[in-house]
Amino acid sequence: MLPTIDWHDDAIVMIDQRKLPGAEVYVRCRTAAEVARAIKTMVIRGAPAIGVAAAMGLALGVRRSKVTGTAKLAAEFQKLCELMAATRPTAVNLFWAIERMKRTFAAAAQAGLSVDEIKDRLQADARAIHDEDVAACRALGHFGAELVPQDARVLTHCNAGALATAGYGSALGVIRAAAEQGKRVAVFADETRPFLQGARLTAWELVRDGIQTTVITDSMAGSLMRDGRIDLVVVGADRIAANGDVANKIGTYTVAVLAKEHNIPFYVAAPVSTIDLSTPDGAQIPIEERDRREITHLGSSQLTPEGALIRNPAFDVTPSRLVSAIITERGVFRSPYTETLALAMQGGATTS
Repeated sequence: MLPTIDWHDDAIVMIDQRKLPGAEVYVRCRTAAEVARAIKTMVIRGAPAIGVAAAMGLALGVRRSKVTGTAKLAAEFQKLCELMAATRPTAVNLFWAIERMKRTFAAAAQAGLSVDEIKDRLQADARAIHDEDVAACRALGHFGAELVPQDARVLTHCNAGALATAGYGSALGVIRAAAEQGKRVAVFADETRPFLQGARLTAWELVRDGIQTTVITDSMAGSLMRDGRIDLVVVGADRIAANGDVANKIGTYTVAVLAKEHNIPFYVAAPVSTIDLSTPDGAQIPIEERDRREITHLGSSQLTPEGALIRNPAFDVTPSRLVSAIITERGVFRSPYTETLALAMQGGATTS
């Protein structure tokens, strides 16, 4: 399994996704601040992976603390939580992981554990979040594979693979599971401007797996659908609102509209940690605006003229009416999402 992120000795080790596919480079983060910087600068990206990184960063920060006494450790831990929360605003898995680590700290402190025991408890929970994410992706892949035809031509947008999770992947987990079942799967990967997660990362993962992959520009998807060359769309998510509206990489909404126009199923694959019942609909999801240089430059080469205004929202929101089903580790859930996602969060079984 592709090692996206892990804890090695006194450091959090993650593959530098900015360098792929040209070089497979690993970054060692030895402080919580370095983990936060890695999240913010997209050394690591993808909502579930960000959540895992944040949990490990918090545990690492507490592990390296020199304070004595639970009260002082709690104050330092709170500052670490604020540091992680300030990295990227859209991916709810980040905040889910922070809240879970807060609960772990509070329970350990309430139980009267020592400072060293609290540190051990946080590190163990961070590792558990990592392992649970891998298991969740494998489970949702199993559920999602049932929706994939025997001979399937799948369009995906951005990267929701092993690189975007602790391993295996969400949208690519569905594709991998279908291939493991012996289905003949061919993938069309949108390049996904401006960060090129599809061209660089999705294609890199799937080629390594021996799955037929064709990279296309984002503007080609509609033409392929019109020509009958796409059977289904599977994408990941960074936040799913209570009503089923989905925030994902910019351009996902366009793909969903095109799929609806051409009667093609549009599936969203994500662990339940991506579902945010406290956000009623997509209009309430904060959308990250990233550095204009991601648009204006390719490496050191400037692509746009000086004086041009630039917008670089990292995500858009696909309304639930365009979503055929949401695939989670607890099953496949369909409209009405206000009801079925609440069931999913309660541990309900598949409604497919």
